[in-house]
Amino acid sequence: MSNQTHTTDAIIIGAGPVGLFAVFELGLLDIKAHLVDILDRPGGQCTELYPEKPIYDIPALPVISGQQLTEQLMTQIKPFNPVFHFGQMASSLEKTTSGWRVTTDAGTVIEAKIVVIASGGGSFTPKKPPIKSIGDYEEKSVFYAVRKKEAFKDKHLVIAGGGDSALDWAISLHPIARSLTLLHRRDEFRAAPHSVAQMRQLVEAGKIKLVIGNLTDLRGADGQIEAVILSTAEVACNTLLAFYGLTMKPGPVAGFGIDMKNGLIPVNTENFETNISGIFAVGDINWYPGKLKLILSGFHEAALMAQKAFRYVHPERKWRFEYTTSSTSLQEKLGVRD
Repeated sequence: MSNQTHTTDAIIIGAGPVGLFAVFELGLLDIKAHLVDILDRPGGQCTELYPEKPIYDIPALPVISGQQLTEQLMTQIKPFNPVFHFGQMASSLEKTTSGWRVTTDAGTVIEAKIVVIASGGGSFTPKKPPIKSIGDYEEKSVFYAVRKKEAFKDKHLVIAGGGDSALDWAISLHPIARSLTLLHRRDEFRAAPHSVAQMRQLVEAGKIKLVIGNLTDLRGADGQIEAVILSTAEVACNTLLAFYGLTMKPGPVAGFGIDMKNGLIPVNTENFETNISGIFAVGDINWYPGKLKLILSGFHEAALMAQKAFRYVHPERKWRFEYTTSSTSLQEKLGVRD
């Protein structure tokens, strides 16, 4: 157990894309940050579950993978020297005379003027098909995420599910798989209309096979599946990707004394502060009327959060917002001034 104590300006709980961008927005205002994340690397859900999944809604980037987005965010925040505490969970939050104290399950203590909760939906656990023996095949021939696309090259692949993840990966993996079958319990999908249309075009072209039915069992031995069993048929394959959604748990944040609503943290939309002064929530963990769970929305929330955070961290200063294109001091921080 570590007994090390750190003092900084802001503690960010969660090092996913929104937490990383919060470092940038805070850094522009001369606010230093420490980040705590239970994973062993930055990127959150993007790198843990979907590192190679294409993301289409980042401005000026027609398409980027979760891993690439994380790497570019890390490059963007490098001038601000954030400190990361990976492999640790924020287990307690206490009020101090000058702000807040966060203690991790590894014994690390961090004190700061403000706390930013950017923990997404908390910890993510994939929902699994209701098959008793599925554990015998997991991480051998049954998977719930794509960490490396090349791992599915030349596979006879079945993708089960009807949401965005299932269709996006069916579209992305069909060029490298030996064969690809999309399996869903009904001929209606919860994915984006464009993805559904693209999938149906690939089915019509014979590049993807679409099978409607319920997955009831697996056939195989020694961790290697040979077929997925449906209620009325079976489909031969050697690899299964199951996208049945994720179960999200808020984790210790729920015990911090912050108001919660159905596992999420209500915030105001002026600066995304919680019911407790000096504690903010940005990204998928927060809730407000009209909330959209998009990385893009989280970036917007981080920008407004930082403006209010400045008043807590530097109350003696008067801050006038300046565009990075016109402020020489900001350009110096970013290392881009001529």
